[in-house]
Amino acid sequence: MAVQSGVYRGLSAAERVTERRARLLDAALEVWADAEQRTTMTAICNAAGLTERYFYESFKGLDDALRAVMDQIAAEIEEVTDAAADAAGPDPVAQATAVLTSFVELLRDDPRKGRVAIIEAGAMPELRGRRTEILRDFAHRSAVEARDRMGLPHRSEHEEEMAGLLFIGGMAELVTAWLDGAMQATPEQLIDAASRSFLALYA
Repeated sequence: MAVQSGVYRGLSAAERVTERRARLLDAALEVWADAEQRTTMTAICNAAGLTERYFYESFKGLDDALRAVMDQIAAEIEEVTDAAADAAGPDPVAQATAVLTSFVELLRDDPRKGRVAIIEAGAMPELRGRRTEILRDFAHRSAVEARDRMGLPHRSEHEEEMAGLLFIGGMAELVTAWLDGAMQATPEQLIDAASRSFLALYA
């Protein structure tokens, strides 16, 4: 779709496209996390205060928009956990605790992000594959972090892959139970249990 050139209200055409896309992503997160309403393109556009014309300016369709929400959340998790690891120093216990604290606090501060990326995406056949890709990428990252950043023992690639999948798969189930209210735990209890599991798998 063609975008008009020129500046309007201090924003260039490209900046307006970026701003509208951000509004749609925020609206998609809000609608998708709300169990009281169906996740549709119309509902997202209404929540964003934009017409369907602008939806198609940024996304091919509903699934494309929801995948973009998942990717945005994954990027945010990567950013905050990397920053936490960098700030924690070389001790592997301190790093593991810092990384998991940043992750749990992200979900505590905005439970919608964990709900849509971990719970709701798994229930949608169109998004299940992308959810699996993201979880496997984090499993690989956890193995690399344990080996290269934390200095934990090197293992074979196969062993590291299994450890990563066990850890990330377990975290996904733990977070699901926590967000659903099926398991009562404080953030500190989650962090402690996850840290011990991570170190046990890689030490």
